[in-house]
Amino acid sequence: MSEELDLAALQPHEVPAAVTKTLENYLKSRGDDVASVDAGYTEAIDSLHSFVLNGGKRVRPAFAWQGWLGAGGLEGRFSPAEDSQAVMKAVSALELIQACALIHDDIIDDADTRRGAPTIHKVFEAKHEANSWNGAADRFGISAAILIGDVALTWADDMMHSSGLSSEALTRALVPWRAMRTEVLGGQLLDITAEASRDNRVETAEKINLFKTAAYTIERPLHIGAAIAGAPAELVEAYRSFGRDIGVAFQLRDDQLGVFGDPEVTGKPAGDDLREGKRTVLVGQALSLYRDSAPEKARFIDERLGTVSSAAEIDELRNLIAESGAADAVEREIDRLTSRAFTTIENADLPATSRENLIAMGVRATARQH
Repeated sequence: MSEELDLAALQPHEVPAAVTKTLENYLKSRGDDVASVDAGYTEAIDSLHSFVLNGGKRVRPAFAWQGWLGAGGLEGRFSPAEDSQAVMKAVSALELIQACALIHDDIIDDADTRRGAPTIHKVFEAKHEANSWNGAADRFGISAAILIGDVALTWADDMMHSSGLSSEALTRALVPWRAMRTEVLGGQLLDITAEASRDNRVETAEKINLFKTAAYTIERPLHIGAAIAGAPAELVEAYRSFGRDIGVAFQLRDDQLGVFGDPEVTGKPAGDDLREGKRTVLVGQALSLYRDSAPEKARFIDERLGTVSSAAEIDELRNLIAESGAADAVEREIDRLTSRAFTTIENADLPATSRENLIAMGVRATARQH
């Protein structure tokens, strides 16, 4: 890693490549552990390698790295400087948690594709069918994907602990690390419960956005970077406030894309959230707006959400949501949250370059893409 990149001079747009290289090195280092079990295990873990290395914007490590830099981590502003290679390895471990989350999320959603390619459970379902193995192919695919996701989660922890951080920095970083893992799993459980119970309350969707996405995607990664640097409580709170607002706005943007987005941009079929029955803020807003003005439309959306399959059915539901004014309301909320987040970071005790980088990253995370 150090032979290829000067981490001290790393520019924001170069961070994803640095993360990918760090992950590649780590995954290779686990090869002997896997090979000692069985050749079939190696083949299965190769699918994890491909999943991790051949996609993803590296949003979480990028925010964690920027959080460390902004807190003066490189020069040791608040605590003795950590080795930059160790910090890069620690923040890159976030991508293995993300891999686990996505693999398991695809199982929960019964998704066929991810980033334009078959999902992990579908890959192993196809392998079962191609070999005419015993039992149900779909059951085998799900079982294999659960285990591969578990490997990713386990290795994330291993990667963090073996990163080379000092014991003091590691102890500080593990506080938000542990909180983040608990929060994202809680948010995911809230999500599936809302779908199953048809909980259409906007406040439920907002809570899901906070814990499933905002805390996990931006708030806690920034917190981890700040903790590694030994940042004071005031800066940590500014980071977390910024991260919550941008993280929720990021999810609201994803909700918009899940209904109105271009599959070429999202990597998922058009209207996938409607097919899966996602109880998002967007849907909650549409139902709320229609309950008074057109209750029959609210009932129609509520009843059809998660049951539509054809393009015509999806278009009908999509058009109803658009006509409600919910999409415009969500856009206004995205604008409000991003404005508040930028004000927070502008007032934080940060170098001008770090402030500018975080604002630019926030703009990219919440930008319209459809």
